[in-house]
Amino acid sequence: MQTIKNILLLEPGYKNKYPPLGLMKIAQYHRQQNPKHNIVFAKGEKDTKLSNYEWDRIYITTLFSFEWIKTERAIDKSIKLVNGKNSKIFVGGISISLMPEEYRKVKKWEGIRFIEGILKDPPPIALGLGYKDFGGRIFSEQPIDEMTPDYSILKQIEYKYPVRDAYFGYASRGCVRKCKFCGVPKLEGDQKDMPPISRMVNEISEMHGEKKDLVLMDNNVTAAPKFKEIIAEIRDLGFIPGAKLNRNGKYYKRRVDFNQGVDARLLSKNPMLLKEISTIAISPLRIAFDHLGTIKYYEKSIRQAAEYGINSLSNYMLYNFHDTPEDLYKRLILNIDLNEELGVKIWSFPMRYQPVTFKDRSFVGGKWNKYYLRSFQIILHATHGVVSGNNDFFRYAFGSNVDDFIKLLSMPHEFIFNRNFYFRGKGKPVLEDFLTHWSKLSKQQQQELISILSGPAEQKGLKPSNYKKYLSNSNIDIKIRNTIRFYASYHKSNRVSEKNLFSHKKLEVPYAEMVEDAGLFEKEEFVAENYKDSPIPIINTL
Repeated sequence: MQTIKNILLLEPGYKNKYPPLGLMKIAQYHRQQNPKHNIVFAKGEKDTKLSNYEWDRIYITTLFSFEWIKTERAIDKSIKLVNGKNSKIFVGGISISLMPEEYRKVKKWEGIRFIEGILKDPPPIALGLGYKDFGGRIFSEQPIDEMTPDYSILKQIEYKYPVRDAYFGYASRGCVRKCKFCGVPKLEGDQKDMPPISRMVNEISEMHGEKKDLVLMDNNVTAAPKFKEIIAEIRDLGFIPGAKLNRNGKYYKRRVDFNQGVDARLLSKNPMLLKEISTIAISPLRIAFDHLGTIKYYEKSIRQAAEYGINSLSNYMLYNFHDTPEDLYKRLILNIDLNEELGVKIWSFPMRYQPVTFKDRSFVGGKWNKYYLRSFQIILHATHGVVSGNNDFFRYAFGSNVDDFIKLLSMPHEFIFNRNFYFRGKGKPVLEDFLTHWSKLSKQQQQELISILSGPAEQKGLKPSNYKKYLSNSNIDIKIRNTIRFYASYHKSNRVSEKNLFSHKKLEVPYAEMVEDAGLFEKEEFVAENYKDSPIPIINTL
């Protein structure tokens, strides 16, 4: 008779939008082994229940590589929980699969089982245990990746995932593309079909109750060989336009979300794809718009979507890769123009590129700089990572044209952060004074100024505390120093409330559309000092 085991499922303490599907499936695997196993789910290494048991096994999931510090804390805590018996710890997920060598070379983690890729083999083999687990033979050959996720574990934590009332699954795995910025080819490999969605939906409903939405995490569902069958199956499950879920007499609108986005290049070449998608409760339709090279495919796809009555749209917009700030603005403004022309609602989600092996967000693309990246993040912070389709607000937040956008990115962060105060309030004379000095700089001088503000290439992040030292540096052009004083005078204060950034009551961020990896939760200090009436020092130009 198999003994009862204590199993800990641990997710590091980062903020994320979706529950950990891998851990949910591992929970189901162990419940199939023995329903009496004590399976505990925790988020973050500070959870008080971690020390309640003597753990027989600990599973840790990983997300993005730049969450290295939080992941490290979770692993280190787990080592203490098992009294240094590292072989009881299993670590898997995205970060492990993309940079396994970085984890394996950490000496204190020797003996930990690092699991790469998808758990697509029979469970004990996928976990590196041979053919047995906990000393007993496994009677099921079903891969963990194909098991029904255990939603009950989510009730054990206080953290509420923005998206949780949904069936989570895959209709297909992998992708036909080999984009250099994407980790999917290494994570999932070539495109392949998954078991029928209906089986997953029906089993979740039976075990954990009916869910409102259907969230499919396919990386390129439009390239799936059985695309039409997938859409037909979704319709058969009742997820058609206008579908509602009746819960205790109250009706809730249902939606389908291919949350990783669909391929504009495929959509634009085959109108059948959008016609099929229009027959399900898609909301929003997410279309990737990663660079200007895909603009004709993207625009055509948006127009075709509108023709088929798909009015709720969204896109992921990669930046800080091979693009320029001007490139990003042109993509953003295109959506504003399409919104007005077609009467649709497109929400943009700019996603800052980071190499998959970077342990922080320090990467700066060749055509960006650290100062511009921080400026853009401050704007996104005010909009919760979302670029609204509202024309007036967009032009206020991001500028009316490319030149305005670049000028905005170049401004002191105090001005960007407290926009209303400087653009429309008592701080306007200070803004005008700054713009006067900025306009006196040549293009080369402006670039030199931004380079100084960004700091040396090897320095991670910005250090506004260093700006004052430049005021007395006679090696720097006097016009540049007279402009630097605006940056040096406002950088040391407490962060202000987001409501002080913009006055825009119609932003209406879509339900549960928190951005997971837009860099909104970094610890870098945001510049947020309210303007004070103390005079700004003028450098002696004589």
